[in-house]
Amino acid sequence: MVFKRTAMFFVAVIMSFAAVFTVIPGQPDVQASSPYESMERNINATMADSSMKSIVSSVTVRKASTGEIVYEANADRKVTPASTLKLLTSAAALETLGEEYRFTTEMLTDGSIEKGVLNGNLYLRGQGDPTLMKKDLDQFATVLAKSGVKKINGDLVGDDSWFDAIRLSPGIDKSDETFYYAAQISGLTLSPNTDYDAGTVIVNARPTKKGYKAKVTMTPDTGIITIINKSNTVPKGHKNTLSIKRKHGTNTIVITGNAPIGSAGKKEWVTVSNPTAYSLDVFKKSLGSKGIKFNKSSKVTRREAPQNADIISSRQSMPLKKLMRPFMKLSNNTHAEILAKTMGKQLYGDGSWNAGLRVMREFGQSIGLHSAAWDFEDASGMSHKNKVTSAELTELLFLVRQAPWYGSFVQGLPVSGMNDRFIGGTLKNRLTGATVKGKVVAKTGSLNHVNALAGYVETRNGETLIFSVLTQGQKKTALPAIDQIATIIATTPTN
Repeated sequence: MVFKRTAMFFVAVIMSFAAVFTVIPGQPDVQASSPYESMERNINATMADSSMKSIVSSVTVRKASTGEIVYEANADRKVTPASTLKLLTSAAALETLGEEYRFTTEMLTDGSIEKGVLNGNLYLRGQGDPTLMKKDLDQFATVLAKSGVKKINGDLVGDDSWFDAIRLSPGIDKSDETFYYAAQISGLTLSPNTDYDAGTVIVNARPTKKGYKAKVTMTPDTGIITIINKSNTVPKGHKNTLSIKRKHGTNTIVITGNAPIGSAGKKEWVTVSNPTAYSLDVFKKSLGSKGIKFNKSSKVTRREAPQNADIISSRQSMPLKKLMRPFMKLSNNTHAEILAKTMGKQLYGDGSWNAGLRVMREFGQSIGLHSAAWDFEDASGMSHKNKVTSAELTELLFLVRQAPWYGSFVQGLPVSGMNDRFIGGTLKNRLTGATVKGKVVAKTGSLNHVNALAGYVETRNGETLIFSVLTQGQKKTALPAIDQIATIIATTPTN
């Protein structure tokens, strides 16, 4: 690995903190050096609140300068990290793939062009690029049209063999599969807009006239989706009850409920079943828009491109250092799983979760993390079986400050209270007060009955502290308590 575990560190570009936890009042396992006694008292007061009694928690605060722990409560207790697991995923990806890594998508053929006819198959080969969009497929079609092709006497073939055929991680529940955060992972996939939620389509249902169905549009337009519209436009002032969901195991999207006149209706990012087929369908439409037709016997299919196929055109994604913003700011689960499989492919020639998670574990061990403190079966944090301690998360956040790619790592983290969603990210609407706005730079985490926050905070004295607060088992959200602790750390004098 590029960096070693030492006491050296980079000056933080931005800093942050936050917290949630549960401890039996009066019995926190706390160690605090004297400059932090005030912070300790204030955090303990929050932890002793009656609303926190039933929560399982783990909390650690360290000095960014030395890694010294200045506050801990159940620091070695394993708790579900939710999306704070992405801190490990992103660090491993930056180390393994490099800041300049780009995903490549290629258009190939095994045939030849004669008098405007491509006699052979046309291939679209992917490496899991989550930023591939319709406009990129339009560009491929333009290149082919400019080469003189007007007809294809062969198949349109998707090559998604860069990854294995397992499309969903173990933590994805059947009920989650329609939603953007549980998209299928494929070596060939497509995003509907620059949020880069790969493997989804944007479905928009808007009110029309009273008694009529809502008007439905889809971005991008694709023939693999069947829309069943059972909605109804109702008078202004009625409740908006629109629901947009994909039927499990199909590419049928059902729209139900009322769309009040004057309302915006409803917009959903809905996953597709089989992202490879989705990408090919949109690509075929792009080709058609350029006047390129297929033979009646041509098929749209999936298989590996032959080794001797000629590359007609290729497209590269933005570098990984730039992808860190939509990935971490918006907590994109699909990006995390794609990066895991990509790491496995690059290091072990195996684009699978097993290989990718192996790379993540080995990365952690190489920088000095303790493998016994980490249990994970995905890279996004979706699984409730994932476990880690707050001590280890803060240790990771301390160690990565020594890495040459630390700047790319930290610029991807959400910043408290900042309005721009590509700055504030998932902290955009949290910690907005004058004393904490812009002071907390941290990764959020949320699942049912789970909340987490881990990152950096700038204190009132200008010191950088590293923190991690993990909670599970709560009946109500623990975010108010977490944000209260973040505020305490940011505003309490530490010297």
